[in-house]
Amino acid sequence: MRGIASLLVFAAVTLLLRSTALTALAARGVIVDVLAFAAAAWALRYGEMWGVCFGFALGLAADLDTAHWMGRHALLLSLAGYGVGRLSHTLVRDSVRTHLVVFALVTAAHQAWMTAFELGGLAGWPTLVGRVLLAVLATAPLGALLLLVVRRVSGHPLFGHAAFPSDPQG
Repeated sequence: MRGIASLLVFAAVTLLLRSTALTALAARGVIVDVLAFAAAAWALRYGEMWGVCFGFALGLAADLDTAHWMGRHALLLSLAGYGVGRLSHTLVRDSVRTHLVVFALVTAAHQAWMTAFELGGLAGWPTLVGRVLLAVLATAPLGALLLLVVRRVSGHPLFGHAAFPSDPQG
């Protein structure tokens, strides 16, 4: 029960950040993909099953929030949650380099998927590449820095050791 409550709270905070604080940056062209960051961070912490659940719930809520086709965000974020969750068993999950790579890959996939829907056709490829690169350059370092600060402030590892399974209750 505690795992579901924390899932809902983290999803609500993510959606509030996306629709309030980060819109000022998006209006200036800087895209911080908080949806991709949240799905990847949750999957790193709790594994593939919770990563899929969180990615799907977050994506569906984001689709409802922005009046997109139902499932555009949900499909990719649940796939990202599954992939990152599966990899989390073999990665050094508290490494800043790991966070940079994981956040960059998930952000690139999510932005390419969403931008392809918005632009449609091959004429928009230069815009797609520029938007994806800008989102990756903004989200990956910011996400890795945020997790580093949280880890320093809390004084203990956020994700535990990769050889031990994550416990969604703890």
